[in-house]
Amino acid sequence: MYTRLLIPLDGSKTAEKVLPYARFLAARLKLPVELLEVIDIVEIAKLLTPEKAHYLNTVLENRIQSSEQYLRAVAGTFPGANVKCMVEKGTAAEVIIEKAAADKGTLISMATHGRSGLNRWLLGSVAEKVLRGATNPLLLVKATDEAKTEGEANLKSVIVPLDGSELAEQVLPTVAELAKQLKLEVILFRAYTIPLSALSVDPEGYYVATDEELISAMRDEAVAYLEKKAEEMKNLGVEKVSHVAEYGLAADEIISFARKTPDNLIAMCTHGHTGVKRWVLGSVTETVVRHSGDPVLVIRVT
Repeated sequence: MYTRLLIPLDGSKTAEKVLPYARFLAARLKLPVELLEVIDIVEIAKLLTPEKAHYLNTVLENRIQSSEQYLRAVAGTFPGANVKCMVEKGTAAEVIIEKAAADKGTLISMATHGRSGLNRWLLGSVAEKVLRGATNPLLLVKATDEAKTEGEANLKSVIVPLDGSELAEQVLPTVAELAKQLKLEVILFRAYTIPLSALSVDPEGYYVATDEELISAMRDEAVAYLEKKAEEMKNLGVEKVSHVAEYGLAADEIISFARKTPDNLIAMCTHGHTGVKRWVLGSVTETVVRHSGDPVLVIRVT
């Protein structure tokens, strides 16, 4: 399923808040780990006054040595894992995307700022550019004040939001493999609400179902759909599968349910060729990534 973890870091505690989840995955899936720090020569040069420009090479050498030392220290917090440290020169997002693209099985693992989501990503706009440009799967962890950098996270379940489309369902085989290897419960989730068109009176004056009748019918449809998909997951070898249908707006209900479900991972899809510009479920995945306090696994589909 995955062949390695690629973890971009920048020396900050914020970036390190992805590490507990990375340690968990590396240990359980027995994955090699690559720690990456990218040094942007252009950005460093901008910080130097004209009088000190001739010190650029010295500054770079010192920065590279410091980064290598830092990454080696982080590598020591992955007991028993095969960890490789890399310091590269270039534009961070481009280097991350290029490194990951060399192996489709690479899972990029990054932290995002907890307070402002997609508008202000860790490393400036780096994570946003990676999300838009990479074809690899991404594990995005919100760097909240409460999040830890040390130790190993514990995951017990994976929440899979579905909207009834075949595109959204393409996440299911990956989730099944992940659940079996990590011994996770799979929770299939679907939110439903009354379409706006159903809230108006029929132009022809025909009977329009009451809200209660519509809600009941939509819930029955959502539950029947989830039950079918739950059986398909069991047929794929997943031992623990449950499903939840909630009335309300999709993103709000996903986030609310996840907050009430400890030690979970949310798994969602995007179109492989357009990234964040075209999310499955409209803007739902984007909203979940922005506002959920839980790690989100973003899987590309083509």
